[in-house]
Amino acid sequence: MKEKGECSMRKERERRTLETAGMLFTLLFGNLLHFVYDWTGQAGWAAYLSAVNESTWEHMKLLFFPVFLFTAAQFCVGERDGLLAARAVSVTAGLALIPTLYYTYTGVWGDHVLWADAAIFYLSAAVTFWMDDLLHRQRRLWKMGCQVAGLVWLWVLAFLFVWWTFSPPHIALFRDPLTGLYGIP
Repeated sequence: MKEKGECSMRKERERRTLETAGMLFTLLFGNLLHFVYDWTGQAGWAAYLSAVNESTWEHMKLLFFPVFLFTAAQFCVGERDGLLAARAVSVTAGLALIPTLYYTYTGVWGDHVLWADAAIFYLSAAVTFWMDDLLHRQRRLWKMGCQVAGLVWLWVLAFLFVWWTFSPPHIALFRDPLTGLYGIP
C-alpha cells in the first residue's frame, strides 16, 4: 500500500516538473518566435510559426505554437493521460487571456507599453500551465471522447493560426497597430 502511494506521489512530482518545463519552454520559444520572421529575412516558412507583425493575433500565436509543440512532444514520449483535452482547454484559456488583458489595459491606459505586453504573455503562459495542472488533478477530461475533441481543437487552432496569418479577417484583432496592415506585410 505504501509503495502505491509513493509511486503516485512520484508520478505527480514528475508531471508537475513536466508542466514547469512546458511553461519555461513556452516562454523561451515564444519570445524567440517573436523575432524569427525578421531574423530569417521574412522567409515564408518562418511565417507559419512566428509573428509576422505586431497584431494581437500574431502575439497569440507566440503562446499557441510552443504549447502545441510541447504537447506533441509529450504525447510522443507517452504522456497521454488526459493530455489532449486538458491542454486544449488550458491553451484556449491562455489564448483568450491575451486579447482580454491587452484590450482592457490599452482601453484604460490609452496606449500600450512593452513591459505590460510582455507581462500579459508571461501571465497567459502561466495560466495555461496552471489550468492544465488543475485539469489533470481533477481528471474530468480523461474520457476518450474528450481526448479526441481536444486533439481536433488543437489542430483547428493550428490551422487557423496559419490560415489567418496568410489571409486574416480585417478586424482589429488582426490589424498591426504600427502599420495598419493585416497579415504578412
